[in-house]
Amino acid sequence: MSETVPAEALYDVSRPVEVAVSPDGERVAVVVAEQDGEEETTRASLFVVPTDGSRAPHRLARASDASQPVWSPDGTRLGFVAARDRDRARAVGRPDEDEDTETAEEHSGDDEGGNTGGGDGPKPQLWVFDLERGGDAIQVTDREEGVREFDWGPEGERVVVSARDPTDEQQAQLDQRRDDGPIEVERLQHKVEGSGWTDDVTTYLFVVDVESGEERRLEDAYGQGAREPLVGLQPAWSPDGDRIAFVSNRTERPDDSAAMDVYTVAPEGGDAERLTDGDVAANDLAWSPDGTRLTFASWDPENMYVPREVYVLDREGACRSVSGTLDRTVSWFGSPVWLDDDTILAGIADEGWVRPYTFDADAATEPDAETVTDGPEPALAGFGRERTVRLIDAANGQVVCSVDDPSEGHDLYGVERSSLDVAFDEVATRLTRLNESFVEEQPLAASHRVTTEHTETARDGNAGLDPAEEAPESEHVEGERVSVESMVYTPPAFDPENPEPHPTILWPHGGPMSYDDPTFRFSHSYFTSRGYIVLKPNYRGSSSYGRAFCETLRGRWGTDEVVDQLAALDDLVDRGWADPDRLFATGFSYGGISTGFLVTRTDRFAAAAPEHGIYDRRSSFGTDDTHVSTANDLGLPWENPEVYKANSSLPDVGEVETPLLVTAGENDWRCPPTQAEQLYVSVRKQGVPAKLVVYQGEGHEPGDPDNAVHRLETIVEWFERFDPACGSPDGESGDG
Repeated sequence: MSETVPAEALYDVSRPVEVAVSPDGERVAVVVAEQDGEEETTRASLFVVPTDGSRAPHRLARASDASQPVWSPDGTRLGFVAARDRDRARAVGRPDEDEDTETAEEHSGDDEGGNTGGGDGPKPQLWVFDLERGGDAIQVTDREEGVREFDWGPEGERVVVSARDPTDEQQAQLDQRRDDGPIEVERLQHKVEGSGWTDDVTTYLFVVDVESGEERRLEDAYGQGAREPLVGLQPAWSPDGDRIAFVSNRTERPDDSAAMDVYTVAPEGGDAERLTDGDVAANDLAWSPDGTRLTFASWDPENMYVPREVYVLDREGACRSVSGTLDRTVSWFGSPVWLDDDTILAGIADEGWVRPYTFDADAATEPDAETVTDGPEPALAGFGRERTVRLIDAANGQVVCSVDDPSEGHDLYGVERSSLDVAFDEVATRLTRLNESFVEEQPLAASHRVTTEHTETARDGNAGLDPAEEAPESEHVEGERVSVESMVYTPPAFDPENPEPHPTILWPHGGPMSYDDPTFRFSHSYFTSRGYIVLKPNYRGSSSYGRAFCETLRGRWGTDEVVDQLAALDDLVDRGWADPDRLFATGFSYGGISTGFLVTRTDRFAAAAPEHGIYDRRSSFGTDDTHVSTANDLGLPWENPEVYKANSSLPDVGEVETPLLVTAGENDWRCPPTQAEQLYVSVRKQGVPAKLVVYQGEGHEPGDPDNAVHRLETIVEWFERFDPACGSPDGESGDG
């Protein structure tokens, strides 16, 4: 076993990102994210593995960059979306010989404007593996703008796909963009992270014959809304075949709203029927087996600090939450699935830990309900809080979930539905060992759950919205004790009972409406193998601890969470774990934002590395893609300038003395790189040691593994440069 984890070992780490159990429950398709060193990108590869664990996963041929695996109703075929070379053996939609024969390759350019796919290669299309006959996948669609999502019709002869369908005029505008011409936008949501500049091209649902490729556009099944480029239309075909459900925003100002309503439409077309009333942001639609109801997960479209809940919706539009009494959020990966006509399974994040819960679809579980019957029940007895559940799917009495275990890796497990209330380790079958060699060969971080209690202090900074009017009263008031949980990762030989002080990195999570839970992550072992302790506090503002705990940060960035993070750090110092002279801070997205606040409040860090963050919310408004949620939290900047200032760290940049490594993605439209530039120039102007790293071609989430390696190495180099134990320099960095 190596003494330290080399940065290049990142290429050896894989993780499951999507799962789909076959209708008979005997197989599961899994999309695995893998690092491709030759192409310098992350690949999404498609595997199939039996749910009884009788053999290792089988990689399906030539299916790199696959997504959205969905089994045909009879389980003989597996559909997926992928941008692959055109299937020349079956030229779907081939023009007549006397027509223009321009190929997809000749017409596929840079992907701007909410388009799926991108680059100069082929567009994403629907492909199908015939797992009985074998052979490579067959191309089903050949749309010039590609397809985004799909679902099978119940007879298996047709599919519904969502796809952009530009008019001739719109196509000319797209061609202009791809030829480096001007970008013209009239939409309020003028850009979207991961998609690019938006346009006026409409995405429709199409019903496609699998055998012939013939298609029919459903005229009233189209997408709209600020979130549509992010979440799509999510088509779901009912088991009886008479309706197709989808989501769209058809409010008066769809680009000024985060709502996504549920609609249904007949496969033959006609008017779409709206089933919800603009008060949900529906996601992950799934029909009950008998086709009478839908389940989905939803945030409050006007307040993302409210827990994400599981809803049940019938065909007449009666809609209710069945998870409201939990006061806990559906996990980021916990899409609800039906176990039978009356029972739903979903992953629930509960105090920095995710496990499945079952829900009675008929239960009245609203928080203010007069009676509560058959409320949510936790599954996977004896699972333990040292690991967490991610992906979940189920079919025919078979449940498959991915388990993230800091000491074992991230893998799939199969459990019979009848055994969900039995001790997990007694009944679960392990289906994959995706990181077996890494786990065996590298020194893994040890995971600890630490609870810190501290006395609440008066809120620092100004308030955004009035909590008496906009939010439930906080559980915590000045002078009371606040309890904050942290995930702490240490070197494997670290003894918490007889500790020696270690250099420690305070690493706040993103969101902020998110949470840290026990996880197998390359970066943890990379740093702990070099002697660092990694502290990840679930500060106030984190979800999974209830609405009041999360919503206390709404409109108050840089207040409660800074207090909680520093209290958690003090706790590790008091325990003798953290060396008070060798403290560092970093974080990504909101973690970077939080790091910006930290260094304006204290000079106790030897060095810090805010990554891909926002530091001036006034100047980010309109240059990022979050105008809807920002206005929901803070109001409008020209009406509430002091609130925007109070929620920004840049106005206090004169207090920064900590050497800063500031990073950004060149094409990040969630946290624009101009934010990093402002912070960098502001501290350098004062003579504070600083370095700016901008990753070319990257968006908010870096995709090039070479950049991921560079990032880790650069952070370590920066921390070591200013570490007192490493012979820290005098801080002189010149005037540029």
